[in-house]
Amino acid sequence: MAQRVQLTATVSENQLGQRLDQALAEMFPDYSRSRIKEWILNQRVLVNGQLCDKPKEKVLGSERVAIDAEIDEEIRFEAQDIPLDIVYEDDDILVINKPRDLVVHPGAGNPDGTVLNALLHYYPPIADVPRAGIVHRLDKDTTGLMVVAKTVPAQTRLVESLQLREITREYEAVANRTYDGGRNGE
Repeated sequence: MAQRVQLTATVSENQLGQRLDQALAEMFPDYSRSRIKEWILNQRVLVNGQLCDKPKEKVLGSERVAIDAEIDEEIRFEAQDIPLDIVYEDDDILVINKPRDLVVHPGAGNPDGTVLNALLHYYPPIADVPRAGIVHRLDKDTTGLMVVAKTVPAQTRLVESLQLREITREYEAVANRTYDGGRNGE
C-alpha cells in the first residue's frame, strides 16, 4: 500500500531564479531532490494552481506550491544478526567497513544475508528510512567504508551531497600481476 504525501508551501523570495526541483528540495528537506523531480515529471506538483512538469522551470518567489503524491511502501526485509564493523556512529549516520563477499542490498540470488539485513538488526528504527539508510553501495567483492543514514533527514542530506559531489569517493586496487590493458586479448 502506498503512503500519501500532501504538502503545501510558498516559495521564498530568496529562492528567485532557482530550478523548481531545487527550490522544492530546500522547502521539503525530508524528501530527496530526485523524488521531488519524479513527482514534478509525473504531474503531482501544482504551482499557483497550475500543473508543472518541468523540474528546470525557474521560480520567481512567492509562488504557492502544492504536492499531492504517493510513496510506494518498500518491501520489508528481515533483520538478521550479521556482524557489522562500525568505525563511526552518531545520532544521524553510521560508517561501516563492509567486508568482501557481503552483498549490500537484497536482490535476485541474494534475498538475505546482506548489509541491509544486518542494519535492520543492529538499529531497528532504520526500517523507517528508505532503503534502510543505504545511500550508496559497494560491489560484493569490494571492501571499504560505507556511510549509512539513520534518519530520513540525514538520508536526504547524504543523497543531495552525493549528487552535488560534496562527498568524494576514493578507490584503491591491488593487483597480483601486470595488466597490459587488454592488448593481448586477455
